[in-house]
Amino acid sequence: MVFVIMHFMNIIITTLFGLESPTRDDLTAINYSKDQITVTDGVVTLTVPDDNWQLDVARVNMWVRSGERVFIELGSFDLEETRDPQLAYNEFFEKTSKIDWNEYIPKDYAFIVNGYSRNSVIYGVPTLQKLSKKAIVNSLKAARGLQGMVYEDENIGTIRIQFGVVKNHVKLMADTTGDGLHKRGYRPLTHEAPIRETLASGIIRLSHYTPFGPEALYDPFCGSGTIVIEACLQALNIAPGKNRSFAYESLPYIGRTPFRKALMEARELEDLSAMDDCYFFGSDIDSQAVASAKRNAQTAGVSDFIRFRVADAETLPPESLRNITKMDRQLIVTNPPYGGRLMTPEEADDIYRMIGRTYLKDGKCKKGIRLSVISPDDTFERAIGHKADKRVKLYNGNIKCQLNNFYKLAK
Repeated sequence: MVFVIMHFMNIIITTLFGLESPTRDDLTAINYSKDQITVTDGVVTLTVPDDNWQLDVARVNMWVRSGERVFIELGSFDLEETRDPQLAYNEFFEKTSKIDWNEYIPKDYAFIVNGYSRNSVIYGVPTLQKLSKKAIVNSLKAARGLQGMVYEDENIGTIRIQFGVVKNHVKLMADTTGDGLHKRGYRPLTHEAPIRETLASGIIRLSHYTPFGPEALYDPFCGSGTIVIEACLQALNIAPGKNRSFAYESLPYIGRTPFRKALMEARELEDLSAMDDCYFFGSDIDSQAVASAKRNAQTAGVSDFIRFRVADAETLPPESLRNITKMDRQLIVTNPPYGGRLMTPEEADDIYRMIGRTYLKDGKCKKGIRLSVISPDDTFERAIGHKADKRVKLYNGNIKCQLNNFYKLAK
């Protein structure tokens, strides 16, 4: 009997809190199985065979819509010395030194170390940064037979190393993404307080939108168009990373070839067939915002599939939406302006109550409507005086928010 020893690579995707399940769904949508995926707070781990992990890294960066950044795991260990912080710091240094850093940090590359610690005996991030840097330098000097300093030249290349210490378990990782995954390449930073693309994509999944199903997707406060554009990209199976570059392309042990393969696959999977109905619609009272949304849709390659209009949301009740989209059912997904972001809390409450009057009746959906609204904590529920049918805790930047999903029909 012949035994085959399988080796694996862990690909780690960091997420905003609350977007772990949409990120997992991003992976299953590109045919990774659920038993390959592990979900913890703020982290989704994909385990793949190490015979072709470079292409998996390229695919994950190309297709993950709701995650923030993609790493490869270089080493992990548990801290045994958890009673004495000084001993635990020493253990962290010694075990970090034993990783074969020479395999992952190319000669003369600069390397930057960042990280985080949560619920662990060692929690001083600056101290952990210094210890990590020293451990890596010692490992590189031993591997390369150096007596003096390890030479680093940013002009040759830079690799970002990240440590994560959670409940006394340590992971050491290398960043393969570069600029965060929300940098799709279609939206310049011109509109005030836009929602992050990764958050918008996650909200769409959490609202249980079914592309080209019985509902049109509508955002009555579309701003720069991010929610509608992200929904359209999902529906047309357009990879969010197709128009950008990634940090892994400059690493000699990954390179450009996996990117080219992943991009070729992505282009073959797009579905740009013409549509008869208006499945994607956005409006905003600000004409400049709508002009920006149209430009962004054009850059994203989806302008032929989305309709934008300058309008006050209150002038577009369910019957008006049916006339515009030619569909009987509408899923309204929106990130209205709120107190502390663009206006006072009182003004935000007025907007929330207007949304409630227009699309809900006694806290239930009017005929043909489902509604998903993101707001700080429970401010939307308090303003309209009714509880959502389902709530999801999220973060919009540093603001603790709640996605309020309404789907039960009013009598």
